[in-house]
Amino acid sequence: MKIRIEPRHLTRAVARVQRCRATATVTATEAKPSAGRRRLWDLPPRALDMVLGIGLPHEALRRVARRVLRAEPQAQGHELHAGLVAECRRRGPMAEALQEALERQHAATQGQAHEAGCTEALAAWWQDRAARGELPGALWAVLTHPHCTEALQQRVLGEVQMLQFQAGQAARVELARFEALIDENAVLGRALAAAQQRCAQGAAEHARERAAWLSEGAALRGRLAAMEARLAERPGPASADAQRLDRQAARISALERALAVALAGAGAAPQTAATSPRAAATALPEPLPVLPQPASAAPALDQRNVLCVGGRTAIVPVYRRLIEASGGRFLHHDGGEEDKLGALDATLAAADLVICQAGCVSHNAYWRVKDHCKRTGKRCVFVETPSAAGLQRALAQISG
Repeated sequence: MKIRIEPRHLTRAVARVQRCRATATVTATEAKPSAGRRRLWDLPPRALDMVLGIGLPHEALRRVARRVLRAEPQAQGHELHAGLVAECRRRGPMAEALQEALERQHAATQGQAHEAGCTEALAAWWQDRAARGELPGALWAVLTHPHCTEALQQRVLGEVQMLQFQAGQAARVELARFEALIDENAVLGRALAAAQQRCAQGAAEHARERAAWLSEGAALRGRLAAMEARLAERPGPASADAQRLDRQAARISALERALAVALAGAGAAPQTAATSPRAAATALPEPLPVLPQPASAAPALDQRNVLCVGGRTAIVPVYRRLIEASGGRFLHHDGGEEDKLGALDATLAAADLVICQAGCVSHNAYWRVKDHCKRTGKRCVFVETPSAAGLQRALAQISG
């Protein structure tokens, strides 16, 4: 009995056999790794998207596209990325150029991944590189490795996608913190500008008050010098003028001390009305009237050298006349105002008696006078207020 086979039945049988063979080939390919490294156009679209997204910088992608197209690409950003992914799905000039750029960029990482001899070793190597943050080169080396199976590929792509999500979230958090810092910096900048303006206003007010103090002090010193000059020209005792002179000298001394305190505390809070120059002057108690000694009671100095350190320029001639009238020889040093302090030691050595105007000398001169008199045992009297009556009392104290 002969069996007749129709041609269409034979064709169907051959097609079924071919489909079975193709299915078996695909199954075997998925079960074991391929013999060689895959190229860029061999990767699935999802892998292509990630490789071109993180494997090469955006500027490197533009340079490759410019070299292949021989013109500047019109696409920008995501549009350029999507176009390059579409071009790399098949082998062509663009895909080959990008393949060469990736090989050159990650040659060292590929050499390290080549040492993995099995899929398990390759997976362990990927975990180590991902933990170090070396994603671009490790992703390219794993996806093109001969031992990269479909399961390992899906695992690597999923981990990279999750890391990208986390990086985006962290970037958003950092951006929010940066914007908050910008706002805080703006607030602090405005506060600083306001503080600087207040400081400038305080400095200007302090400068005006200091100028007022200095002006009043200069006026009082001028009045004092004029009164001392008139007193020196009058013969005999002048108790009323001497009392007024002492009061003016005490007021000037108090004003100068208050001015020194104000200048030392320039950085403190602004002065109140009670500490203004005129209020400080009026708040001082009136000094007790001191009567100068009569001319007949002037001490005899027996031609001893009397050194006057400090004192106002206008009153120096008065000092000279008083000392010479008492039988002494007058020596003078201005206490560091104009004369050099180096000449003070020689003048001190030549003196027998020393009268130091403590309110009209520098600190250096004051301590030099005090130290010299202490070492040599010379008689020294310190006078707070520069005046003729004060000098007479100092001479009486020295002679006593």
